[in-house]
Amino acid sequence: MRHRSTAELRAGLDEVRRSPADHGVVRLIVSRPAVDERETPTVATLDVIEGLIGDTWRARGSSRTPDGSANPEAQITVMNSRAAALVAVDDDRWKLAGDQIYADLDLSRANLPAGSRLRLGTAVIEISAKAHTGCVKFTGRFGLDALRFVNSEVGSALRLRGLNARVVTGGVVRVGDVICKEPEP
Repeated sequence: MRHRSTAELRAGLDEVRRSPADHGVVRLIVSRPAVDERETPTVATLDVIEGLIGDTWRARGSSRTPDGSANPEAQITVMNSRAAALVAVDDDRWKLAGDQIYADLDLSRANLPAGSRLRLGTAVIEISAKAHTGCVKFTGRFGLDALRFVNSEVGSALRLRGLNARVVTGGVVRVGDVICKEPEP
């Protein structure tokens, strides 16, 4: 398994920065039906209680909530598809990052501060203030340089590891759907 070096990752930043600020495209949907399993449906339903239907987000719970229940601020995770392509090397490895939505959209904190809402298909999600960071699994799949890169100051500002969100309006999303900013409520 080839991992990109820090120099290669830095060299790819300009391409990630060219992501559209609005009216991007959903490039991949991933469901995690069990630990280390991935399915890539072309259409999925987002639900305000369950998150992505068919994903185990709710059943897995979280070690970061007082009662071990699923964290509603991390119900859906979105990763920039250009960042995924950069760290994954091969497109078929994007899904290993563990996110559910991969979109060609500028996910930076400057473009999408916490509380921003995105419409994808007929669903709407709200971006959480909870940071989404790389972990041991991410390191194993993409290398230590990739982990340090996505968690660096620049990586955090651009949200190269992605963002956490919650579903505020359930609906259907398809690969190829537009993902765009919603007006402030």
